[in-house]
Amino acid sequence: MTLVHVFETILETYQTEDSVLQPMWVYVRLNHSETLRSPLFPVILTVASYFVLCLPYLVCDIMGKKWPAINRYKIQPDKMPTTAMLLHCSGVTLYNHVLLVFPAAVAQWMWRPSIPLPERAPTLLELAGGVTGNLLLFDFQYFIWHFLHHKIRWLYVTFHAIHHNYAAPFALATQCLSGWELVTVGFWTTLNPILLRCHLLTTWMFMVVHVYVSVEDHCGYDFPWSMSRLIPFGVYGGPSKHDVHHQKPNTNFAPHFSHWDKLFGTHAEFSFAKTQ
Repeated sequence: MTLVHVFETILETYQTEDSVLQPMWVYVRLNHSETLRSPLFPVILTVASYFVLCLPYLVCDIMGKKWPAINRYKIQPDKMPTTAMLLHCSGVTLYNHVLLVFPAAVAQWMWRPSIPLPERAPTLLELAGGVTGNLLLFDFQYFIWHFLHHKIRWLYVTFHAIHHNYAAPFALATQCLSGWELVTVGFWTTLNPILLRCHLLTTWMFMVVHVYVSVEDHCGYDFPWSMSRLIPFGVYGGPSKHDVHHQKPNTNFAPHFSHWDKLFGTHAEFSFAKTQ
């Protein structure tokens, strides 16, 4: 038996075996089917994830220099968000969700039939591959969108400038966006898993992971557990890279990874926060 046949046999066996996620998937299908099939579920999932994931960073921002052990990881330690800044971003976020996100979700709920739940759960490999593929695809889409909205002044002033009100980003500034930008991001986040033919569980996991990495990119802190420190070889940018973008707006357009900026000559070097 050749090496190719060995790998084919292993892959076939792996694909026919139940995923380790199968028991959990069977449970939620049997007990929470109506909730999971609702078109409103992904919206509630992402909105709830956003505010929950912002909360730890919000506490860090409020405590500020009272927590020196945490504040030493602040990328721009002398630029803490003020109460007015936090309230402004919260207001913009709530405004967009009340007037755009939830009406769109309700309309979708009225017009779109409930989503059938597949019987089989994804394997861990399918889950990880699907989430990674969606992040890479979104990174490419947003890089182009972001680049154009910085290079074409009308697009920048009309749609993107609100996001650059703050040169030192913080978690609640993640969704301080124009309605157009929020709709665009939401469109890709919804469409990409369909294009990649992802399992629903993979889709929901991608949505949560995408919210997390977006909040982390804007958090203003470079903790030891930041994705950019965990992923080697500088392929992932993280909060330090995106912080530079808010200081030098014509650089580092890609939201998460580094390869597109390096290929197109828009990459700006960054250094991790220095701890004392």
